[in-house]
Amino acid sequence: MQKSRDILKKYWGFDQFRPLQEEISDAVINGHDVLALLPTGGGKSVCFQVPGTAREGLTLVISPLIALMQDQVDQLEKRGLRAKSIVSGMSYREIDIALDNARFGGLDFLYTSPERIQSKLFKERFQRMNIGLIVVDEAHCISEWGHDFRPSFLTIKELRILQPNVPVIALTATATSTVREDILKQLELKNPQVFEASFNRSNLSYECYASANKTKDIIGYCQTVPGQTGIVYCQTRKSVKDVAQLLRAHGLSVGMYHGGLNKEDRSKMMRDWITGNTKIMVATNAFGMGIDKPDVRYVLHFEFPSSLEAYFQEAGRAGRDGKASRAIAYLAKDDIQHLEDHLVEQFPPVEQIKLTYRALCSFLKIAIGSGKDEMYPFDLRTFCSAFHMDVTATYSSLKLLEMNGDLTLSEAIHQPTKIRIAIGNTALYDFQVHHEQYRPLISMLSRSYPGIFDQYFAMDEKVFAQRLKMSFPQIEKQLKELEKYGIVDVTWKTDMPTITLIHERLPDDYLNIHPEIYMRRKANAEKRLTAVRHFLQANSCRTVEVLNYFGQTSEDCGICDVCRTKMLHESHAMYSITQTILDFLKAPRTEQECLAEIQISKENLRKTLKTLHLEEKISYVNGKFQVK
Repeated sequence: MQKSRDILKKYWGFDQFRPLQEEISDAVINGHDVLALLPTGGGKSVCFQVPGTAREGLTLVISPLIALMQDQVDQLEKRGLRAKSIVSGMSYREIDIALDNARFGGLDFLYTSPERIQSKLFKERFQRMNIGLIVVDEAHCISEWGHDFRPSFLTIKELRILQPNVPVIALTATATSTVREDILKQLELKNPQVFEASFNRSNLSYECYASANKTKDIIGYCQTVPGQTGIVYCQTRKSVKDVAQLLRAHGLSVGMYHGGLNKEDRSKMMRDWITGNTKIMVATNAFGMGIDKPDVRYVLHFEFPSSLEAYFQEAGRAGRDGKASRAIAYLAKDDIQHLEDHLVEQFPPVEQIKLTYRALCSFLKIAIGSGKDEMYPFDLRTFCSAFHMDVTATYSSLKLLEMNGDLTLSEAIHQPTKIRIAIGNTALYDFQVHHEQYRPLISMLSRSYPGIFDQYFAMDEKVFAQRLKMSFPQIEKQLKELEKYGIVDVTWKTDMPTITLIHERLPDDYLNIHPEIYMRRKANAEKRLTAVRHFLQANSCRTVEVLNYFGQTSEDCGICDVCRTKMLHESHAMYSITQTILDFLKAPRTEQECLAEIQISKENLRKTLKTLHLEEKISYVNGKFQVK
């Protein structure tokens, strides 16, 4: 469709779509419900952003990933499109303004989490919005069979009741055949068009090697490919720090990325890696979502993840430019046992989960019968230290409480200080006349953000401090005083994760951990671990194994470690057979005599004899072969 191509060129600067992007975009523009299954790096965002731009009305994007939402909002704004996100950490007034902008046509795209759409405020405004498209990103989260189930996703279909004629597009990069069917069922898509790209990456070799010293092997590999861009994935922050330190000690260009870094460090690490100043990024799985760096030549796994979905996503960040790339996993003899131990830790006893809930409510000072829809900054390590609780078991308990529908735990993400002037121009002028000490700050806010009377703006305190020749504490002190006077509304910056209660705090005896959720999640986790174990131990093509897991088929890739080992054995075997044939043909022999003497099929014998004859190593006279 010319319209979608024109939009792609105008806003994205591309002359043509990637495979399936245009077909998906056109189906959505024409009002069809769509399920799109595209591998990591397949350009999922274009598949809803182009039709969202083409269709009349607002595009609502529901995503579980705050960092990815913020990144896409920034990218859309740079392209001249109007976009906002509603995320944890925003004040009620800030959300109210964003929803009003969406309702009255002030936005092209509104991003939010599945938890946010459940609020009464959102539903009331949504009914009155001119919605052109509903997008469900990371749609595998709606399935209990998926590796990242979020119960809040199950409420998305309620939006269809409020606006039944709006098309829905669901997108995912990691869905087995069971999960696909569950997505269609749970979202109640109407006569959906399903687009499934091949997950096969012919330029990417999946490789797994036993290792007695994984850091030594990783250092050795990185040293053999100097100048190439790569990622080394670890499962814990400690591993990230240890591996990065060892790589740096060997003179390698290394950055590191994990959820514990502050915003400045994360941004610098990311920027240096994207621009090529740093060649290797050692990271947890917090790194990579939404990053489309095409020239990553290798992804190394110091520790293997607990699901093939996670592995496929991480490995798939290599070779997006189509050039030969490698995904290499190094395995110590006890790694599979560690994965099995981790699975046990993911499902602590039910009583421990209930104890965690009680301790959490006490820690956050939430009274029984209160706390519904309230958002609380949360530091896991401080909490565990205060109650002498194990960090791993506590985190697992919180995730199970999330599955149980009691709370949501957001990822740690930097939220800058956001400010809005809460009074009109006349009142503001009058305030400044009587409070001269605040005039420089207020004037700079007004000049820097012309729309600050109507909406919130992210504030860079360092820039303000430099221009006003004030210290950061002085800026913060004045803002707090202006907030007390009612002059400004402020949402203060934070780098902490947040917890939101889905319902009011329950009395201790009323909290019920649903057995079916607990047991089903555990069974699904065990099934995924079995698939990982099979993948790591199988003696067949890695690509075939990965694609079979996702319900697709493939020929042997010929480039993974298993295929190359097999080809090497076959090469040795053929060399041995060729020598045997040459030795046997020192005297003239018929084909039948060769078959009777040499253990080889007729087809392979004929191929070998033909090759030797073409190479003039043997002759054929009177029905017999003989070495020349």
